[in-house]
Parts: sequence; structure tokens; C-alpha cells
Amino acid sequence: MKRSIATVSLSGTLEQKLAAVAAAGFQGVEIFETDLITFPGRPRDVAAIAADLGLAITLFQPFRDLEAMPEPQRSRAFERMERKFDVMAELGAPLILLCSNCSPLALPDRPRMIDDLRELGGRAAARGMRVGYEALAWGLHVNDHREAWALVRDADHPAIGLILDTFHSLSRRIPSTSIGDIRAEKLFLVQVADAPLLDMDLLQWSRHFRCMPGQGDLAVTDWAEAIWRIGYDGWWSLEIFNDRFRSGSASGIAQDGNRSLLALRDAVSRRPRSPFAPQMPPPVASERMAFIEFAASHQEAAALGQMLAALGFHAMAGHRRKDVMRWRQGDINIVVNSEPEGFAHSFDIMHGASVCAIGFVVDDVAGALGRARALGVPLFEQAVGPDEIELPGVRGVGGTLLHFIASGREEAVWAHEFPQPLPDPPTSLSLGLTHIDHVAQTMTHEEFLSWQLFYLTLFGMTKTPQVDIADTLGLVHSQAVESPGKGIRITLNGSQSGQTLSSRFVQHYFGAGVQHIAFACPDVFAAAAAAQANGLDLLPIPPNYYDDLEARFGLDPTLVDRLRAHNILYDSDGEAEYFQLYSRAFARRVFFEIVERRAYQGYGAANAVVRLAAQARFKPPAA
Repeated sequence: MKRSIATVSLSGTLEQKLAAVAAAGFQGVEIFETDLITFPGRPRDVAAIAADLGLAITLFQPFRDLEAMPEPQRSRAFERMERKFDVMAELGAPLILLCSNCSPLALPDRPRMIDDLRELGGRAAARGMRVGYEALAWGLHVNDHREAWALVRDADHPAIGLILDTFHSLSRRIPSTSIGDIRAEKLFLVQVADAPLLDMDLLQWSRHFRCMPGQGDLAVTDWAEAIWRIGYDGWWSLEIFNDRFRSGSASGIAQDGNRSLLALRDAVSRRPRSPFAPQMPPPVASERMAFIEFAASHQEAAALGQMLAALGFHAMAGHRRKDVMRWRQGDINIVVNSEPEGFAHSFDIMHGASVCAIGFVVDDVAGALGRARALGVPLFEQAVGPDEIELPGVRGVGGTLLHFIASGREEAVWAHEFPQPLPDPPTSLSLGLTHIDHVAQTMTHEEFLSWQLFYLTLFGMTKTPQVDIADTLGLVHSQAVESPGKGIRITLNGSQSGQTLSSRFVQHYFGAGVQHIAFACPDVFAAAAAAQANGLDLLPIPPNYYDDLEARFGLDPTLVDRLRAHNILYDSDGEAEYFQLYSRAFARRVFFEIVERRAYQGYGAANAVVRLAAQARFKPPAA
């Protein structure tokens, strides 16, 4: 797959963009005209920089308003194009993108359009150039790639071909099956972009909300499969207009872009009757978290231990030679690492007591590492002591490690690393917690789509619709990614407002990371009673919430009284019900949630504003 990206997709100067594109692994780059105009050197200097970086210049773009113009605009348009051919010759760009005409002066004259394209082809061929014609979704007379293909076909000039763009086709709901009518040799380049489904003006939608393949809701994989089925083997180029990307890191966005194209090809390769074979291992199959590891100093570990005990966890065993403790309840393992050297110690110094690693049970460890390597996900390796088991993995959100443990080996790992159970009996009541329901990770607004793509491409997870949650001091964007069987659920949260709880967490934490962990139980009322008996510091919920709850859902007053007595939040989407109970935050960083699901598949988004307001009111005691 020959991968390219348009410079308009990235932030920074043209030199910075080209360096980021090359470092990310792209082989080619589209030069957007504005980037060239603002460059202080000559086009030949850009060509030299690209060549030194090993990049082919795949396209110069855009050129607007040429076909079917009246005079004198027609003559001026051809004169402008001749000037662009001069630039392309110096730039070393063999292809220019011609957008379908949007000028109100353009004539609805199809024979004139064909004649103009044919004449343009002659001029381009005389200069050793080619022109790719693209139907803009908002074009005046040509806004459908089927119309654009008919014009290119009938112009019948070797220097005139078609450029297809996912957004322009899929935003207008043009069936991808229509691509089968296009001859591969006349398809000069394809541009790829995804987007969320929004009901808005096409131009504004395109200019502000495009995203990487997989990050949006368009049927990009169907579209890509249709392209490959006609035998196209040319450039696949990202053209992303997104305000969030323009304010982000050029290197990070470029890495995401390259990863998204590789994952797109892989997704097509795994379809029935695929036109080609996979080139990387399949998405990582995991439906269970083996453990969550906290990094903590001795003082922090003592305080965290008290909170875990109040949550009903039992200190099971210490590590065979390290200052690490294993806590357990049900199928949940919490590891608290106070070792004075190594990754966890460094993590604690940087972030304070917090989640530094998560263990994923996977079917194929080698395959998981192979896929991560193919997608450019950084692997993690560190020295292991004598007779210790190595847990390979990758770096995740905020530098948190994701370890891979082979399915069926978990108990062997625990027995080897923590061989001597502690003799002391549990000091608190069990809450009946059974497993990890979900983990919430918080990040900056600019990182949000990047980490979403990380989980979608590496693990093959699916995403839920994004919701906007009203914090008392701004909006928080939240979206969950889930494994196919929903055994692993991770909610991603980010906010543009600097004063929301999410943003303050990132600031206080010195980076993105796990902000809360939700544990599942079969009886939230029994869990709440045990938590209160254990002295767990729970988040108080305002009484007005329960008055509204009774009216909104028509609940039995007795049930509402029980909810109020235990500070339990409630939601329902019909027959399904959801119960939530929150702890106070540990060290102002991580808080815990206890949930009971009764066929409910969401995350209680309607209650988030209540929880956030309650947390905002909490003032920790002075030290």
C-alpha cells in the first residue's frame, strides 16, 4: 500500500510537516498550495527537502473553477493552470488536483466541460503532467463521483483521470458499489478521510470535522474494498481537515494517519473474498483484564491499602522478592508496586500514586506484539530479575503500560511471582465485587482521537457514540471503546475547558491516565451496605437528585429511599437498569465506582453531571 498524506492535515511549518510525514513512515506527500505559498524558499527547495527525507511528492493541490467557464474567465483559468504547471515542474509533482467547479459563473454545459477537460489534457501532456478531476460534494454542477467519472471517461485523454475522495462520496451517500464502473488505469489517486455523522452544511462538515479512517462513522472500509476490487494499486492519501488536528502535534497526527491506513488495509484483507492477504497479525483478542497495577510510595501504598480494604479487597500475597503486594476480590486483581527502582518507581515520581499498568489476557502474545510493531505502537521492555517471568507489552495512555498475558497462564504467573499467601484473614467485609466492569482514562482534548484510534486499530475494539457531559465548569467529551464481547470496556474522556474535573486531573496528574475504575457486582445494595460498614468514604449525592429520579422514571418510593440511603445513582433505558455507587478520590487522582448492570449496556451518562457536580464540591481536608 503506497501511503501519502496532504500537508493540510498537519500543523506547523512546511518543513516541520514534511519531517513529521517522513518520520511516521509515509512514502509520499501531497503539497497543499497554501503551504507552498507561505514557504520562504522556492518550489525546488521543497523538492530537495522531500527528496532528502525519502518522500515522493504525489500531488499538488487544489486548482479550482476551470471547466465550463465563460470568457474571459475561461482563458484566465487556463493561463493560471499553465503557471501551476511551471510550479509543478520545479516542485517535481507529476499530478495536480482539479476540483469540480463551484463558481456561480460556471455553465451547465456538459459538452463544454468535456472539451475543456480534453484541452487541459493536451496542455498537461505537453508538459509531462497529469490532471486528476475530483467531484466536490458541494460542486455547482458536478458533485457526484459518478458524474465526474462520466466526464473523465468521455473526455478520453490519457493525461486526464479521476481522483476519488471518501468524504465527497460518502457524505452524499453515494453507494460504493458504483466504483466498480471505474477503470483502474483512469483512477489517478484516492484520498481518504472519515467523519462523524453530522446534519450540517457539507462544506463546513468537510472543513472542520474530517478524521482518520476508523475515527468517524462513514463506511470507509466498504469504500476502500470497492477501490481495491477494481485493481487500483496507486497512492492512498489522507486529506484531513480537522480543527483538533491543526492544534495538535504534527508528528503525533502523522503517526496516527499512517497507522489508520495500515489498519484500513488490514480490515479489508480480513473480509470474505478479499483481494489480498493480511500483512500483519489480527487485532489483539482480549476479553479480560488480568490486573490493574498501581505505582505508590510506601506511605501512599498504606493509604491505598486502607481504601482497598474498605472496598472489600484482601491482601493476598507479597511478591517473591520485590516490594509489591497483590490484592484480590472475585476475579479482580489489584497490584500495588512500591519497589524503589524500576518503571513503577519512575511513574510514581512523575505522577504520584496512580495506575501505571494494566494486564490484558490475550489469545496470542506474539501476535499481539507483532500487530503492535506493524502499527508503529511502541513496545515496552525492561530487565527482569533472576527467575522472574517477563510480561511483554506496549505503552498506552499517558505512558501507562499494557501488558499481555497468555490466556490460561494467569494462575501460573500469580503462583510463580506471589508464591506465599499472607496468613492474615481479611480485615473487612467483602463487597461481592466480581470483575472489572470498565476503566476510565482521561486525556487532553487534543489526544482524544489519537487514543481512540490506538484501541480501535490494535485491539479491534468498537466505539460507542460520543456524548458531551456538562461539568460545572465546561463540557467533557466522553466515548467508550469496547471489545467484541464487551469483556473489556474503556471510557475515554477529554475536555477543552481548563477548569473541568477532567482537565484538572490531567494537570494534577502531570499527564493523561486512569481516572476511575468501575467494579461489577450482582447486588449494589449489599455492596453499599458492606462499604459503609467498612468505612469507605462515599460520594454524597444531593437529595434533589432522588426527588427528580422518582418523577422521571416513576420508581417505587421504597426503591428511591434505598437509593438515597446509600448514595446510589440510577439509570434505565427501558427494561434495562443501571446502578452506580462512587467512592471519594484517592490522592485526588483515582476514584472507584461500583456498578450493577441489569441488561444495561451504557455507562450512566445521564448521571455524569450529578457525579461531577458532587465531586467538584468536595474539598479534601488540609494536610
